[in-house]
Amino acid sequence: MDRDQLRATVLGFGAAAVVLATMLHLVGVDELLAELSRARTGLVLVVVGLTVAWLLAWSFALRTVLGVLGVRTSVGKSFLVFNGAMFSNNVTPFGQAGGEPVTALLISKMTDTEYERGLAAIASVDTLNFVPSITLALVGAAYFATETTFGTRLRVATGVVVLLAVAVPGLVYLGWRHRYSLEHRVVSALTPVVRRLAGLVPGVPVPDPDAIESRIGHFFGAIERVATDREAIALSLGASTLGWGCQMLGLWVAFEAIGASVPLSAMLFVVPMGAIAGATPLPGGVGGIEAVLVAVLAALPGVNVGAGTALAAVVIYRGAVFWIPVLVGGAVVGVVGADGLG
Repeated sequence: MDRDQLRATVLGFGAAAVVLATMLHLVGVDELLAELSRARTGLVLVVVGLTVAWLLAWSFALRTVLGVLGVRTSVGKSFLVFNGAMFSNNVTPFGQAGGEPVTALLISKMTDTEYERGLAAIASVDTLNFVPSITLALVGAAYFATETTFGTRLRVATGVVVLLAVAVPGLVYLGWRHRYSLEHRVVSALTPVVRRLAGLVPGVPVPDPDAIESRIGHFFGAIERVATDREAIALSLGASTLGWGCQMLGLWVAFEAIGASVPLSAMLFVVPMGAIAGATPLPGGVGGIEAVLVAVLAALPGVNVGAGTALAAVVIYRGAVFWIPVLVGGAVVGVVGADGLG
């Protein structure tokens, strides 16, 4: 990690700490600790198990995409690679957008493949994971809209989901229709930048323009291979949906662990809304995701939980989905790094 990236990460975690401290001040540390003290250990372990199931499901999606690209990996290795990817996302500002370059390098090192192929694989998985989350959020919003009238905050949240549901697929479609002209523009824009940056790094040869064009072409070719394999897309979407289901069930069980019953249907809307907050500059969305989850839970009709209860359940849930991949993925990155990563 270079100095600028390290500075950005430190600043991001500092901002996350401020957000979390503000939440604790508003809710009250004593109230949070009282709620957590009632947590049943057995159900907390169920949340941990569901988190592992989520990681397994999404690592299967990554394995499927890598298979399309001609990269064969075992189930165990794909699980370790995906945890390394999640570690990169969780310690890098802007979540997946910030962690993908590091993740692509990790994939290339662990699977002995080209960097651009690894980048295409993780970019494809991230895109495929978006589809079920927004679909489930729309289903949840539609269900609650038939049950009650949304307040201002929930109308805004639903509007964001609808906007993303329209904008992102639209941009993907336009990018696909014009992929060849897009590839040409990317080559034209990146070639001088890559050559200039390489010239500033001692010991790094300045790449030939044809070599840069070839590697970018390989990236777009890999994306095209994934996009045209319908069986792989169906398998990956199924695994992604299963992973989202495990996350949603995990948050629901976290409420059960502290003795608070909430509708399972509410998780359809709540969990994807939290995931959207992962795009903030905060590393792994820490602070932002928790704040959004608590705010939506407190405002969602039919949930009927206080902010302290909501925060306690979120702490249990996020403690699992954030720290398990950080610990496992951090170990993976550490081992691979010792062998030459970065």
